[in-house]
Amino acid sequence: MPTDGLAVSQVTLRGIYKDYGPKRALSDVSLTLEKGQVLALLGENGAGKSTLLGVLALQIRPTRGQLLFDGQDVSELDGLWLRQNLSLLSHEPRCYADLTARENLLFFAQLYSVGASDSARQALVSDLLSRVGLSSAADRPSRTFSRGMVQRLAIARALVHRPGLLLLDEPYTGLDQEGVQLLSSLIAAERARGAIIVVISHDFEPLAALLDTAAVLRRGRLEATQRYEPGTCSRDQLLSLYTRAAERKTARSA
Repeated sequence: MPTDGLAVSQVTLRGIYKDYGPKRALSDVSLTLEKGQVLALLGENGAGKSTLLGVLALQIRPTRGQLLFDGQDVSELDGLWLRQNLSLLSHEPRCYADLTARENLLFFAQLYSVGASDSARQALVSDLLSRVGLSSAADRPSRTFSRGMVQRLAIARALVHRPGLLLLDEPYTGLDQEGVQLLSSLIAAERARGAIIVVISHDFEPLAALLDTAAVLRRGRLEATQRYEPGTCSRDQLLSLYTRAAERKTARSA
C-alpha cells in the first residue's frame, strides 16, 4: 500500500467501462486527479456522473478498466486505508435520526479511528460542529433538524476523517445562501489541505469559483475536459464548455 502518510495524492481512472446488462453507463473514461485538485463533473441527467462517482467511491465495480490510488490498483490496497481515504456525500445524508449531531459525528469518528483518545475525538467533533454552524444544535436529535441543517451535518460527517478523496454529489442541495457560502469555504479549505475533490452539481455559480478542472460526460463518455486557474472560472464559462461539448457530439452523430 502507499507509504507516504495516510492521504492519497493521486487517483487515476484508466479505461473505465460500466455496463448494466445491455446498457453502457460508462465508456472508456480515463482521468488523472492530483492532490489539491477540484474537479467538476458536468452532464445531463443519465450522462454517467453518479456512476462514475460510485466507481471512485468503490461502491460500483467497473466492467472493465482500472482504478488506481497512487499508482496501485485499488484491489491490491488495504481496506482500512481505503476507507480512511475516501468520503462520499450523496443524496442520502447517512446520519442517524435518533442520535444528536454530536453523537453522529462521534460515531463516525470512532468508526474511522479518528483521534488518539475520547477527548481528542470530542475536541475534533466540537470544532467540526462549529465549522458547519451547528454548535447551538449539537445536542439535538438530527430528526428535529431542517433539511438544510441535515445537509450541514452530512457535510460534517463527510469531513470527520479528513479524507484524501472527497466525493460530493449535489452538495448544495437544501442549503440557504449562508449554507452555500459555508460549504464553498469548506471545499476551499479541503483543497488547501491537499484533498482531491470531485463535485457533481447543477449549481454552477458557487462551483465555478472553486474548481480547477471541469469534465463533461455525455452518454457515459468523457466528452471534454478543461483546466482553469483556481478562482478564474465563471458560471458562463462552464455553460460554454458544456454547450461546446454537446455541439461536438451532435456534429459527430450527424
